[in-house]
Amino acid sequence: MPSFPGEQEGADERPAEGAQAGHTGVKESKTSLPKESPAAEEQEEEVEHVESDTENIEGDLEEQDDTEVPSEAQKRPEKVEKKISETFFYNYEDIYSRPFVTEDSGIPINLLTLKHSFGYDCTRSVNLLLMDSQTLMYIAGNQVVLLDLKTKSQSYLRSSGGGGIGFITAHPTKQYFAVGEKGKKPNLIIYDYPSLRPYRILRDGTEEAYVFGDFNNAGTLLASVGSSPDYMLTIWDWKQEKIVLRSKAFSQDVYKVTFSADNEEQLTTSGAGHIRFWKMALTFTGLKLQGALGRFGKTAVTDIIGYVELPDGKVISGTEWGNLLLWEGGLIKVELCRAGHKPCHSGPVSQLVLDEGELVTVGKDGFIRVWNFETIDAADSVDDTALLEVEPMNELHVGRNVSLSFMSKVHDCGQPVWYAQDTNGAIWKLDLTFSNMTRDPECLYSFHSGRIEAMSVSPVTYLLATTALDRSVRIYDFISNSQLSEIKFKQGGTALTWAPRVVNPKGGLIAVGFEDGVVRIIEVYDPKGLPVLAGQTNTETAEINLKQAFKPHATAVTALAYERNGDVLATGSRDKTVFFFAVEDEYEPIGFICVPGPVQALQWSPPSHAKSMLLILCENGFALQVPAPVPEEQDTVSTYQIKNLPTQYFHFYSIKSRIKLEEEIALREKKKQEKEKAKLEWIKQQQEMGKEIEEEEPEEEPEEEPLPPLYIPEEPSPILCGFYSAPGKFWLSLGGYDSGFLYHCEFSNDHQDDPENRQDEPFEVIPIEDTDNNPIHQISFCTSRLLMFCGMQNGALRVYPLQDKDLSVNTLKEYWSFNVHDNDYGQIQGICSSFDDRFLITCGGDGNIFAFNILSPEDVHKELKAQIPSPRSGLEKEKATEDIEDPNAYNLEEVKQKKEYERIMKEAEEKKSKKREELIALRHEFLSLLQKNQELPKHMQLHREQYEMDHRIFEDLDRQTAQKIQLVQKELAWEHEKHLIGLQKLQNQFRDSLEFDTVVVHAIQSNHQISTYRLLAMSEKYYQDNKQPSWKRTVLKQAWKQEEKREIVRETRHARVFVGEDEKLKTSEVRKPTTHYIESKREQIRRTVEKSDKVKAKIMKRKAEWDELYKSKPSDDYENPKDAEDIREAQKNMGCYQLKTATNYRVPEHKRMSTEKKLMQLTSLEVLIHKRKVNMNTEIMSLRDLKVSTIDEIKCLVQELKSIQAALDLSERLPLPLIPQLHPDEVPEKKFEYDTDILLKFKEEQEAKAKLQEQLEGSPSSRAFRHRFLRAPSIKETDPRAQAAGARPMKTASFVVTDQRKVFEIKKAEPTEMELEILKREKIKNLYLQDTLIKKINALVINFDAELRFLRHKKLKLDVQMKIADLHYITWYEELLILKNLEKHENLLQERVNTLISEQEAMRSKLNSYLAQMEDRKCEIVKLQECEKALYANFQASLGENNEFAHFLTKVLKKKIKCVEKKEVGREADEEDENEEENDEESSLGTDEENSGSEDEVFDDSVCPKNCNEALFQNTIQLRQKRLDIEKALTEEKKVAANLRKKYNALAKKAKVVETSLDTAERELETFQWEKQQRLNELYVVVPLKLHQVEYLVNGEMPRDFSQALVFTNQSLEYLQKRIVDLHNEKIMQREIYKKAQEQHKQLVQDKKEMAIKIRQLEEKCNHLMMKKFGWLVDFEAVQAHSVNIRMEELEVQIMEKEYAHSQELKEWEERILDLRRQLMKLTNENTSKLQQLNRFCLEKQQLEAKLDSLKNDLGVEFQGPRTTDIKEVARLESRLKHMARDTAFLRKEIDLLSRKDGCLREELALLSRKDGCLFLQPVSPQDSETPTETFPVLTPETVTNSPRVP
Repeated sequence: MPSFPGEQEGADERPAEGAQAGHTGVKESKTSLPKESPAAEEQEEEVEHVESDTENIEGDLEEQDDTEVPSEAQKRPEKVEKKISETFFYNYEDIYSRPFVTEDSGIPINLLTLKHSFGYDCTRSVNLLLMDSQTLMYIAGNQVVLLDLKTKSQSYLRSSGGGGIGFITAHPTKQYFAVGEKGKKPNLIIYDYPSLRPYRILRDGTEEAYVFGDFNNAGTLLASVGSSPDYMLTIWDWKQEKIVLRSKAFSQDVYKVTFSADNEEQLTTSGAGHIRFWKMALTFTGLKLQGALGRFGKTAVTDIIGYVELPDGKVISGTEWGNLLLWEGGLIKVELCRAGHKPCHSGPVSQLVLDEGELVTVGKDGFIRVWNFETIDAADSVDDTALLEVEPMNELHVGRNVSLSFMSKVHDCGQPVWYAQDTNGAIWKLDLTFSNMTRDPECLYSFHSGRIEAMSVSPVTYLLATTALDRSVRIYDFISNSQLSEIKFKQGGTALTWAPRVVNPKGGLIAVGFEDGVVRIIEVYDPKGLPVLAGQTNTETAEINLKQAFKPHATAVTALAYERNGDVLATGSRDKTVFFFAVEDEYEPIGFICVPGPVQALQWSPPSHAKSMLLILCENGFALQVPAPVPEEQDTVSTYQIKNLPTQYFHFYSIKSRIKLEEEIALREKKKQEKEKAKLEWIKQQQEMGKEIEEEEPEEEPEEEPLPPLYIPEEPSPILCGFYSAPGKFWLSLGGYDSGFLYHCEFSNDHQDDPENRQDEPFEVIPIEDTDNNPIHQISFCTSRLLMFCGMQNGALRVYPLQDKDLSVNTLKEYWSFNVHDNDYGQIQGICSSFDDRFLITCGGDGNIFAFNILSPEDVHKELKAQIPSPRSGLEKEKATEDIEDPNAYNLEEVKQKKEYERIMKEAEEKKSKKREELIALRHEFLSLLQKNQELPKHMQLHREQYEMDHRIFEDLDRQTAQKIQLVQKELAWEHEKHLIGLQKLQNQFRDSLEFDTVVVHAIQSNHQISTYRLLAMSEKYYQDNKQPSWKRTVLKQAWKQEEKREIVRETRHARVFVGEDEKLKTSEVRKPTTHYIESKREQIRRTVEKSDKVKAKIMKRKAEWDELYKSKPSDDYENPKDAEDIREAQKNMGCYQLKTATNYRVPEHKRMSTEKKLMQLTSLEVLIHKRKVNMNTEIMSLRDLKVSTIDEIKCLVQELKSIQAALDLSERLPLPLIPQLHPDEVPEKKFEYDTDILLKFKEEQEAKAKLQEQLEGSPSSRAFRHRFLRAPSIKETDPRAQAAGARPMKTASFVVTDQRKVFEIKKAEPTEMELEILKREKIKNLYLQDTLIKKINALVINFDAELRFLRHKKLKLDVQMKIADLHYITWYEELLILKNLEKHENLLQERVNTLISEQEAMRSKLNSYLAQMEDRKCEIVKLQECEKALYANFQASLGENNEFAHFLTKVLKKKIKCVEKKEVGREADEEDENEEENDEESSLGTDEENSGSEDEVFDDSVCPKNCNEALFQNTIQLRQKRLDIEKALTEEKKVAANLRKKYNALAKKAKVVETSLDTAERELETFQWEKQQRLNELYVVVPLKLHQVEYLVNGEMPRDFSQALVFTNQSLEYLQKRIVDLHNEKIMQREIYKKAQEQHKQLVQDKKEMAIKIRQLEEKCNHLMMKKFGWLVDFEAVQAHSVNIRMEELEVQIMEKEYAHSQELKEWEERILDLRRQLMKLTNENTSKLQQLNRFCLEKQQLEAKLDSLKNDLGVEFQGPRTTDIKEVARLESRLKHMARDTAFLRKEIDLLSRKDGCLREELALLSRKDGCLFLQPVSPQDSETPTETFPVLTPETVTNSPRVP
């Protein structure tokens, strides 16, 4: 919500808190703390301890359905809660919001005082509250208005924060009412009624605004809901001002919240696209608010405005489309409508009320309907539509154009009375008793609906005129506070102004602009001034009369302004025009000008200016100035547009960004200066204190943020209002980005061609406080211009006192501000002061109109009275003015253009007619000349060419005609292309989709005919099945080719692998040398292995054969597969025809029908029908072609017959046969063949029809003008030369010369006998040919008719088949619709079954895996137990016989080592049920351990006893460790097995549950299939039968009822009869087979017994022979398998191979050692020579040192002091000596490193490094390795040359 800084919130704190409430963003005057009322003085001590509810609740709220608010005891248990006294009241004077006044401005606080409220905000959802039968309450901006219905007086309650009021609601007892406000942290105030004292103030319930509130039925709790952004639902203990519970209601707009009347723990909220059901539940953590969102399901989501809770917890809500929804359990139980599926209301349902056991619904359609509550409460859906039809018991239609939004009930004198709020601007009084005495609806008050568009005040009296989009104009008397009159029109009003005194001295003339561009001049008068007829009286106080109506604009009129002298009226519109009218008795149009944008405001210059100029303000940032046009100077013959009117433009260019930038720069500069000043002051203080200030390095200043860039809005900011300040100068207030300033602008003298390119900047700017987001919308001045009134966007009213009657920065700093209209949508649309500046009127977008007193007490106004103007003389005799009711009527300019167009057309027609007459006269003269020329003798006549004076004239005419034709073709090219494309589209739509059109072939000699089927082309999807096989073949062929390629690639890969392996084997054979012995040994092993493998394979083959034999042994319950297949076949084909209507019928799996199968059936049937019809059509078209060829042949024969009959006498000639003709319906394609003649003929027909239509409808001139379509005259009409050119080739009858033929009559001679004979034969021949040709023609006709009749008979049969197919198609399509409806449910059931089956299969696989793992664990346990047995056997074997330490060692072996983990695992393992062998073995071992551990002897198992074998003791210890490891592993395996067993059991239980669910799901699916079959059975199937096919007879007669009859095919019936005989024969045959099988079974049992005896005898014989030979039973298979130890033989071969390889490697190493020894000898010799050289150097060194010592001694004696040069030289030599000594030591170390103590030499001896010219060698010799040698530096030539010389 935009905050308005014009007021500051009043203090609404409690007396004990002493702190102000949160700021709401609205400035208001600061007041003292609230005081207690006298009734609460004695409760002062209690009130002082009251804590704010904001202390009890923490601020963070979670957006959840379940929200808990901890109680005070849970949060602060140490604090004692104090209660507010019941008698405590706040002081209203301390809490209501007051006007804001700038400090020290001297502006009185009561500059304006509210006098009366005329409007009503009827668009609010609930803005009507009845406290009793006398008081009506509603919200008006920032006031709550209390209207006394009897006295019509008003009283007001101001909001406490100045941010507006959100809702009002009454307490159930009507003792209190709540007012929820708007603003930042708004208050919710509870007032006492009727004292109107503030009783409680509830704080912190929402962030921005309250939307709705409701008391519970007991009145103890209050529920409120807020608007965006928090949408907070709060439950209040309102008497203690505490929040009980709170939660976010929803994430979108919430309209309403209510408590349930019967269960106060339930609440309901509704709003945009939702409804929510809340419960207050007491849980172990405290009281919670739980909300369940209503689910719409299949019903469309709707905004829910009205609802009501039923006693049983159900809820009934309305919808946007007018039906009622019954909610139960958060779901829609049923949707209620009226009979015929008509909605309950024709529009949204705004309110539902339960009243005296009846449900009352209120609709936006103006109806109130009463429904039977019991019927609705028990309503339930009866079909899939979920709709239930219910009719109302009673209904009341309040009136036309009534839109009810809310009703409130009150009892007046014991009778219920309802008051209704009408969103179209009325308050109704209703009687809903529906009896004989019921009163009609009464409209108590009428107001404007919605925003007030314009307002004006009378210049001579206290009258006010307003208009709005509700199509009304109203007149108010703001002295008597009453509405005087009202007039309604067809369109809504958008602008209004009262004519000034100079125009109408009586002050009764008003100009009103409307949204259709019409301006109406109305006059207000007192009807009492009219003469009264006998018997009549005028009781009305004022009447409105329409004086004149004209339409200057095409769209809405936005501004009206009278020139200061009253001579001109200017009107502005959104159509970017300004129209001027001369103000006379009848307003006459002067003209209009076009402006760059939609007109926002018009203002004429004041009388103080020299010239009368009009300031035009446009919405898009343009301002214009034009002088008043002079009517006499304007030429309005052809148009009203004024083109020569001097105009000055101003295109506003935004400078706000630059102003902000300059302010930012100034602010930063000021901060820098303050910083420097503070630094200088600090330095001065330090100097005064005597402290020295060190010069510090200048600190690096932090980088400043970059300055904001200049911003120019893409779309110019709209101009809201403006006014003149001086000639050529004006002030502007803008919205959008440029709001926050008043801009002083000036028109420049430079004239640019395009005003759009201008960028004009204001030369002065005044910032207006707190208007960045709250611009000034309206500016008005009082008559003396000492006060400037400003109307703000947030509905606030500002007053600026002007001392010098001009604006400046100083004068606009001080102001008075007051919030009056709604802060959200109540922007002020108009401000007017009365003619004497005593009153101020404001109107706003919230529909409210407020009247204020200006610095004048109320008592003074009692003497004032509004004077209604008297009527004009002769008004009663005038006829009613004709109004403009059609919104599409022409405006003045269009009327002018229409008249001008008609005048031009008339002149053109007259000119054309004159030209035509001249052409006709010339043509007649030319024809007369031609006639005279014809009458002359031939030698004197002129030829046709001689009439041509100049042939170039005709050539020129021909060329011009061709050019015109070409031009016309170009002009009509687009039309031609358009119509061509249209024709193509029509053909594509209607013809191309036809495969066959209807062609009717008629017989020639009869009336028989046959027609084709009209067929549409089949879509491509029907031909996919035919193309599929070839596609499959193609795919298979490609797959086969790909498989061949893969095989080739695979073979090549294998070949490469084999080649690589062979190469590897060859190289390995080459690289791995083997001896002949190894090869022979390996061959021997290979043969042995092969022999062993053959034995094993033989044994395995024998075992496999035995296993196969035992597997093939049938079980006791074995069934022969052939027998089972025969049984299934018999069951399938046994002929049991179970009725599908039977209750026990189960649909087989293969017969279950689905949507896909049914679609395939329909498709196949459609394709078959189409195919049959196509074949028939093809035959019929062939027949038509036959008829065409027959007609052609008959024509030829008739022509031949005519030539023959020409030689016969007339008496001998037979009548010619008629030539058959093709009927039009036999060739329908010719209808679409056309040529130019056909098109011209069609055009003439269309033109004739058009002319006839024009004659019927009237003159078409208006329509031609409207569409600006002028038909181009034809060439013949426009160009007379074309007519002459056309007359050139004319041929007259006079030029036609007919030659007379001369007839010579020749006398014929008589024929001879021969000639007579020839003629006779010719005659006979011709007669024969005549008969033959006629017979042939008749034969052709008869054959064609026969073909047609045969094909017609065939088509009739096909028609019957097609009709049956259509019946089948209809039946199947109905089945398809049923299947589609049931498909979703079936898919759900099938999906559930499939899911359970997959789940069952997954569980089975898991169970199998668990079983396999358990078997593996059992095998592991058995192996470990065998290992344990083997360990004990090994131990017993190691003891031997009669060992005296056996008992001790056994105890050591079996000693238990305690381990918690083992014990636990053992306990778990003991709980499991293992097999008997495991239990026996565990029990035996456990007993031994227990016996060993039960002895009381204490022994030390860590020390071997005396005389006991130490090895045996250690072996026992190791065996014990192994035993422990085995036991540990055994315990782990048992634990794993136990876990697997648990998992297996749990999964088995789940599998049983899944199996049960699967059975249930399958049964449900089967039941659903049966139900689906029953639904299909309900369809009617048509089966056409002939009488002989009916065999269902009753007493030999055909029954009337065939309901018990069955329809069978003949094949099925014959098959059933045949099956009777077949089954009898099969029964006999099966008996014989059974007897044979019984005998065979007995024989096989006997053979089995004999074979068992024989096998037992052979086993005994075998065992006897084995005992006799070996002494015990031997396993021959094991002996054969273990005859050769293959592994040992292979290891021996590997050992030999390794020995051979190692010998070869030893040889290689010996050779390498010899080479290294040779290298060592060589290096030793070199080292010896180097040592000798080193010795020489050492001797040389000693000599040099001796010489140096002697030189030192001599020099010291000779000189007393040391020389500097000598000292340096000595130092250099000493350093050189040290360096050489260090090198010597380094060489010795290197020599030592070259040798080892054990005699082994390094593998490589080389030169290591070089340093300071010395080479360090590593000579090592065998002798040197034994004794250490010294190392000496070896000098190189470099060393010698670089060494210093010694003197």
